[in-house]
Amino acid sequence: MNVHFLDLKKTTILFFDILNGHYHAADSSTKARKKPMVENAVRLMKAARSAGLPIFFAKGNHRPDNATSATLITDTNIKLKPWPDGEVTKAGGHVSGNDSSSDVIPELEPGLDDYYIPKYRWSAFYQTYLDLALRARGIDTIIVSGGSTDVGVAATVFSGRDLDYNMIVVRDACATSHDLRAHDALMDWIFPRMSRVRTTDQVLKMIHDAGAK
Repeated sequence: MNVHFLDLKKTTILFFDILNGHYHAADSSTKARKKPMVENAVRLMKAARSAGLPIFFAKGNHRPDNATSATLITDTNIKLKPWPDGEVTKAGGHVSGNDSSSDVIPELEPGLDDYYIPKYRWSAFYQTYLDLALRARGIDTIIVSGGSTDVGVAATVFSGRDLDYNMIVVRDACATSHDLRAHDALMDWIFPRMSRVRTTDQVLKMIHDAGAK
């Protein structure tokens, strides 16, 4: 096996939580931070469609009343802020499955033939049909793009690795709403041990070269 090898017949792309609620409804600073991710995700989408790769969209599908969310005892909230006086409060701020916040952003041109994976936890694999759909199509390689790098992307890459998928994480097509150091640490020190970490340009070349064979 070679790290440059890609079999298009066994490859898919998974866009993780690139949703209206996380992007178009975000504040201006968060949207600006995620804009390069979105632009690169669009480039990947176009290349994948041209190459005939199936496209999967993992999307938060939470109830607006948080009835499917758990309250866990942690040191901080999702934004790494300590709980006031140590009192943990109910999770909130999720995209909601009953409105457009959980819709894939239109820039990715979601279509009827694409796969939509509703999820209720960080990993796109946890109690979803993602693994079933991939195995039914004979897919063993997943190109991953999306956010947040240090939350759902990390959980999904760990899960995919444990399910024996070849994971390719697109460094500049992933982003975090939190500290950029977490993104960089994962890309530099963690993900290379369980996946291939590549830039968008490198993945586009892999797809092009594989299609030219």
